[in-house]
Amino acid sequence: MDGPLLIDRLALDPDAERRDVMARLLREPASISPKYFYDEVGCSLYGAICRLPEYYPTRTEVALFQARRGEIASVIGTGRQFVDLGAGDCCKAKGWLPFLAPARYVAVDIAVQEIAAALEKMAADFPGLELVGLATDFSRALDLEGVLSQVPALFFYPGSSIGNFTPDEARVFLARIQGHCASRPGSSLLIGVDGKKPKAVLDAAYDDALGVTAAFNRNALRHLNDRFGLDFDVGAFAHVGFYNEAEGRIEMHLESVRDQVVRVDGQARSFRRGERIHTENSYKYAPAEFEGVLRDAGFAAIRRWDAPDVAYSVFHAA
Repeated sequence: MDGPLLIDRLALDPDAERRDVMARLLREPASISPKYFYDEVGCSLYGAICRLPEYYPTRTEVALFQARRGEIASVIGTGRQFVDLGAGDCCKAKGWLPFLAPARYVAVDIAVQEIAAALEKMAADFPGLELVGLATDFSRALDLEGVLSQVPALFFYPGSSIGNFTPDEARVFLARIQGHCASRPGSSLLIGVDGKKPKAVLDAAYDDALGVTAAFNRNALRHLNDRFGLDFDVGAFAHVGFYNEAEGRIEMHLESVRDQVVRVDGQARSFRRGERIHTENSYKYAPAEFEGVLRDAGFAAIRRWDAPDVAYSVFHAA
């Protein structure tokens, strides 16, 4: 079998991307899309975050999958296309492949270099499996035209990444997946969702003692400097991460530690000491809340598996 196929659909409109970045930075309050966390350095830092003692979501999900994998696999069935959304290094999918015996594996991510490298490694471990990488910003559009066949598909979205969308955005995104499922009878979604829990636990998970999450957050500024020719002083911004109980979400910000000026698209953008750039949300859901989101998106047959104390849930929806 030939090597992995890589399809790059990222460079659709670089001018529009630049305009969007600059407009976000010039607004008050300023913001950065969380997709700019994930350059090569950011991907490595995220991998380190997942190993931190404070960051429970990854190990909780892994333990839940290990405990219930056979049962979940029997619900899904075998022989489907395995569509790994936000695949990264593809590690989260590997444990499922022997159980689900997929017809093909499609890794979807914005980090093109990471999925290319991951698929090359997978080729040696799964020599008979068709491997496809799709580099795209699926938060904007899930364009699978010419990528998927009409064979039923399993859409795999682990890690509680759905929390990066607002609830309304999540409904729209999940409805897109449901549309792909509806056009391929027998398709479904397997998704990990983080639960609401005490503020102290959530605050620590997104502001660890070692400062890895802080480096991950500030790296977005370095990425923007490299990609768009900006002149952020990365060290002049401090990481702020906390659970906003009223909104049911983690918020991450970069806070200016002094009065400063940054050149943004040729304009002087002043940041006052204490002014923040909003970089990420991570919404947390009670199980019944997220089941409602799935039903709003058009899914009907829903199964759920919970970690102890309902700290984390996995849903299968068809």
